[in-house]
Amino acid sequence: MQIELSAEATEYGSLALRAFEAAGGDELIQRAELDPAGRADLVTEVFDGLGAWELDPRGDAEELEAAAALCRSAGYWAVPYPVAERLARPADLDVDGLVVVTGPAPKGAISDVDLRWAAVTLDGERSSAVPRPTDASPRTTAFVASLDLQPLDKDGAADVALGLVLPCWTLLGMLDRALDLTRSHVLLREQFGQPLARLQSVQFQLTDAELERSGLDILAKYALWSVQAGRPDALADALSLRVAALDAADTVFRVAHQLHGASGFCDETQLSWLSRYSLPLRRLPLGPSGTLDELTRRIGTAGLTGLFGDALHEGVSDAERVS
Repeated sequence: MQIELSAEATEYGSLALRAFEAAGGDELIQRAELDPAGRADLVTEVFDGLGAWELDPRGDAEELEAAAALCRSAGYWAVPYPVAERLARPADLDVDGLVVVTGPAPKGAISDVDLRWAAVTLDGERSSAVPRPTDASPRTTAFVASLDLQPLDKDGAADVALGLVLPCWTLLGMLDRALDLTRSHVLLREQFGQPLARLQSVQFQLTDAELERSGLDILAKYALWSVQAGRPDALADALSLRVAALDAADTVFRVAHQLHGASGFCDETQLSWLSRYSLPLRRLPLGPSGTLDELTRRIGTAGLTGLFGDALHEGVSDAERVS
């Protein structure tokens, strides 16, 4: 088992990171909020230059890794575009992207992007998806729209795991940025005549957040490998990754907002934008409780295997030693 991304995929992600910064960086999401209909145009040249939509995540292992690296870089700059959803597109449907949906009122963060969309439920039922028009501002919707679905088939089981894993890579990129912003903030701000970063309580909080982020980094690589290898447990691994990603996001954004104070909720601070536009990734297709319930329903009493199972067994063993 090799879960580290290839050097080529890592370099591709770095190239994408620089390209998004050159295209506007933090201003991209701000400009998209002012002009939702033009949000695709903001980054079209960047994606064309990167050859993003020429990647074949389903057919080539290295290109799957490159796709994950691209999602992470897009998340870092909160790029206002459904990158993961486009990269997860099914190979056997004539569509441009895929969203995973649940429940009687399916939604996806794909408004104001004029493309052909497919949707897939967690049970593998596929539909064509058309976002409903809305006059609401992205400030309140974060580009989430209700979807009108027309059933296609029930042959989408292979789509679900990839459709869950790639958005977790986007969220991971957002956590990378949230911690970078917070470190810079506590190094610059002073309290009691010294930088906040020197306070032991601040150091403890940052350590907790970084442990969550770095742990998610490893689990994201493992889940990507699981999809890449076509493991029977790939969907369970994808759901486990999502549980871990939502837990990590809760910790990282909580610490980031606490250490930024009131300024972290003001749009003069980039953390505010990052936090707001992370919400669709954290709520759709299911929030923390729903994702955990779905994982429990699927694995039953069999438990998890692989890296997720090892981590669980180690935790039980530690608890037994403590007792």
